[in-house]
Amino acid sequence: MDTLLSLRVFAEVAEHKNFSAVAQRLGLSPAMTSKHVKHVEARVGARLLNRNSRNVSLTEAGAQYLQTIRPLLDGLTEAEAQLTTDSLSPRGTLKMSMPAWMSNPAFAKILTAYHQKNPHVTFDIDLSGRKINMVEEGVDLALRVAFKLDDGLIARKLAEVTFQLVAAPSFLDNFGRPKTSEDLNNAPMLAYSQVAADGRIKFGGEEGMDIKLRPILTSSNESILHQAAVAGMGFAMLPNWSAQNDVKDGRLEAVLPTIAWPKLHIQAIYADRSYLPTKVRSFLDFLAGPDGFSGSLK
Repeated sequence: MDTLLSLRVFAEVAEHKNFSAVAQRLGLSPAMTSKHVKHVEARVGARLLNRNSRNVSLTEAGAQYLQTIRPLLDGLTEAEAQLTTDSLSPRGTLKMSMPAWMSNPAFAKILTAYHQKNPHVTFDIDLSGRKINMVEEGVDLALRVAFKLDDGLIARKLAEVTFQLVAAPSFLDNFGRPKTSEDLNNAPMLAYSQVAADGRIKFGGEEGMDIKLRPILTSSNESILHQAAVAGMGFAMLPNWSAQNDVKDGRLEAVLPTIAWPKLHIQAIYADRSYLPTKVRSFLDFLAGPDGFSGSLK
């Protein structure tokens, strides 16, 4: 028999002191209600209820047992109610991993807008750029522009990110401003190890042309590449989303802006499980909606 149901039946009978009323309340037959109580008594090896044709009362052992299990049953009921609420309303901590370049005002506005609509969701965000084990580390969601899927993970494309080659004006004053892509061969590059660790950049859309620069700084953290570019160390291929303000304010210059530089997709990576928590599903839908990436990745 279902022991948990038997415990609930016992508690109901003990409190209402009536088998028939509890049977009707729980949608059981009186005989089945009695069987559930006998099942509990058999498990604990003690008589828990005194019953006769007129009334039902707790034995001393029954009173002690009811006092022990009632808080447990109440806690379970509360937990079930909470899970039901969670399935309808996003809540809880959303643990995420994402590239360091997403630490910018545009993405902060996305987080703020989502939180305003879903105030019961909080965020725990890792920007280290390291390779993570999502299942072992309990990460709900990873956002990546370059990612090889491990077994048991699935990906959802959210938006397309345009990259652009940039450099500081002071660097270009010394190096010279390239007129063609050939001028970039063997040029000093600040290379993102996840995409172009060897300094090779493919561009030109379907034509599949490429150039080979010379990496002088390689990192999986885009922030140091970005800052080194602003400092005048070399060329960097940065997401337009993170570089556009520096280009606008003159700290960086777009190099050969008419070239169709690489475009990559931001992918949402999450564990392939049958139940996707509401907090994850709602945030993914928000990122894909008008208030998410589509409204920010200009």
